[in-house]
Amino acid sequence: AYYRMDESMVTKYPIYVLDSMPAQVREIRYPFSGTKSHHVTLGVYDTQSGKSIYLKTLPEGGDPEQYLTNISWTPDDKYILIAVLNRAQNHMWLNQYDASSGAFVKTIFEEQNDKWVEPEHPAEFVPGSNTKFLWQSERSGFNHLYLYDLSGKELKQISKGAMPVTAFYKFDDSGENCFYQVADETGMNRFVFSANLKTGVLTRLSEDEGIHNAEINSTGEWAIDVFSNTATPRLIYLSKWADPAKREIIFGAKNPLDGYQLGLTRMLTLPSPGGFTLNARMILPPDFNNDKKYPALVYVYNGPHVQLVANTWLGGAQLWMHHMAQEGYVVFVLDGRGSSNRGFDFESAIFRHLGDAEIEDQLTGVNYLKAQTFIDNDRIGVFGWSYGGFMTTSLMTRPEAKGVFRCGVAGGPVIDWRMYEIMYTERYMDTPQENPEGYERNSLFNHIDNLDGRLLMIHGTSDDVVLWQHSLRYIRECVRKNKQIEYFVYPEHPHNVRGVDRVHLFEKIELFIKEHL
Repeated sequence: AYYRMDESMVTKYPIYVLDSMPAQVREIRYPFSGTKSHHVTLGVYDTQSGKSIYLKTLPEGGDPEQYLTNISWTPDDKYILIAVLNRAQNHMWLNQYDASSGAFVKTIFEEQNDKWVEPEHPAEFVPGSNTKFLWQSERSGFNHLYLYDLSGKELKQISKGAMPVTAFYKFDDSGENCFYQVADETGMNRFVFSANLKTGVLTRLSEDEGIHNAEINSTGEWAIDVFSNTATPRLIYLSKWADPAKREIIFGAKNPLDGYQLGLTRMLTLPSPGGFTLNARMILPPDFNNDKKYPALVYVYNGPHVQLVANTWLGGAQLWMHHMAQEGYVVFVLDGRGSSNRGFDFESAIFRHLGDAEIEDQLTGVNYLKAQTFIDNDRIGVFGWSYGGFMTTSLMTRPEAKGVFRCGVAGGPVIDWRMYEIMYTERYMDTPQENPEGYERNSLFNHIDNLDGRLLMIHGTSDDVVLWQHSLRYIRECVRKNKQIEYFVYPEHPHNVRGVDRVHLFEKIELFIKEHL
């Protein structure tokens, strides 16, 4: 099976290629929120006849701007299952199609939500059955496994509670048991569970707090358990689940940073104004002295599908963060509302107003920093990329954060969500036509007058994710309003600066922070 995409109705957009003289234009199709989206069909190619048929996924009078997601085949290859989403992404139909004719067979079940429905995983069929399958859904408020048959009957909810499923591993050969990974209630740890599909009995198979990832044999008796936590770079166990005594370390990684001076990492839990708890990480300089005053650097993302703080090696920190701590900065990261693995209420607090709850939570973290006697409250900076670039620019200019940060570095920033792509933006914001107040409120063009710190904005000129136009228009408005900011581009780099030029990027960021913080 394969996708066929018709983009002829989607907006054309130029990307400049600089190596030729004169410069050339590479044209892409970019579906801005609120504009025309592509049309997708699903084909099935018969390798014997060399012919294709197309599934009848669009009912008469239906909207061709639908999404066809999470495709799976029944084990007998007779049927194809597709999670069909409406463009608004608040209504999903799990549809069954005949693989030989392409005919629509039936809708197995539907899911609706006032905010969004986001199927991310195809049906997993139980071994030995052409009709029973597991489906992942957040309908209860947490991502869980549900056992269905093709009639649409929900046979059983498998996983339960405030521990979302973060990975499905496999079934055993018998099809009686399945294995999966969950995040605990804090979101900080990952554990491996098994579930008996007949009895519904759930068994936690990994005990130590931290991050467990498992490779499980076909019978489900033995597993390779790859483990890490803040104190453990990596341990690999050979484990017999039924007999804890048969658990053997087959590999233990040495500390790869042994001999380097690293500062203490503190893992923190802070209260959120929204009634949740927030996970945070603070790295102190290696020669930390509680009687001294230190500048602080806040690294931010705080967007959907990302978690930066976890009970894993270094707490999830990147090495450049420890480098900045070695240079005398307290480096702080917080996962606010909107970030992943904390349940639907936590993740969907951002709905229709991107930037509001996130700013509130990031300022909660900053207020914690400012309450520490060792923080110089006049020297706090912020850095982020992509959604983090949007957040950095917001924190430098939104009135509720005015004067908090002395400087900021915003890489590849979304400036106005009307200029971002359809599927992501409309899931969280609806369309600009449906939610004009939300789009206008979080457009960063409207907050330039509030900028009073030093801001460095960075963009790749070939960025086809967050278009270069975002930052160019922002610079134009800064000029019009007589606001001085610094600007740097990476010619022909896409959304992320990779390869050897990434060294240049972080040198640029570090020099700017040292100059202004």
